[in-house]
Amino acid sequence: MKRKNYIFRRYCIFFTGLFFVAFGIAFVTKAGLGTSAISSVPYTLSLIWPALTMGQWTILFNYLLVAAQIVILKGRVSKIEMLLQLGVTLIFGYCIDFGMWILTPLEPQNYGTKLAALGIGILIMSFGAYLEFVGNVVMLPGDGFANTIAGVSHRSFGFIRFISDTIMVACAALMCIFCLHALTGVREGTVIAALTVGNVVRIYTRLFRGVEERILPAE
Repeated sequence: MKRKNYIFRRYCIFFTGLFFVAFGIAFVTKAGLGTSAISSVPYTLSLIWPALTMGQWTILFNYLLVAAQIVILKGRVSKIEMLLQLGVTLIFGYCIDFGMWILTPLEPQNYGTKLAALGIGILIMSFGAYLEFVGNVVMLPGDGFANTIAGVSHRSFGFIRFISDTIMVACAALMCIFCLHALTGVREGTVIAALTVGNVVRIYTRLFRGVEERILPAE
């Protein structure tokens, strides 16, 4: 396969995955049982200060994570990597808003339908995460920040990502308690998503390994 065609396919797969992740986050959020860990702070901020949408808060929050990477890495920062993260974040934020708009009619009333919507959202979000992994174009700022901390602390990415997600959820929960007087943005759905997405991604990896090898054969 010609290299240009190979790179083009990777970008197509990555941005398809980006949309699925954003739409999955919107689905999980509309389920009414909280949101994903990485979106917990932007979603909570959108509830406290609704002048900006969830997607817009996502952009601002992720830009803060990009700035943090630049400060930590100092002279070792990759300008291209940071620019890619900034561009991808802009698309990601507005994809979340598009998903929230498309799903405006989705208002599950009972707990069973909320759990069903949560499950569908997790499946969609996990599929998107799998496609992003296959495309392997650039990390979203949440992953990039965790990867940066892992590099300077000499700890595993998985461990740092878990700590990072936990801190984000804790911050979102505190904002909910003090500003909204209820855990609106962080609920059991946040925990369920955190515990299941990685496992579902691994299932997709096994299911689509053959398809992946046909679409992106070894160079």
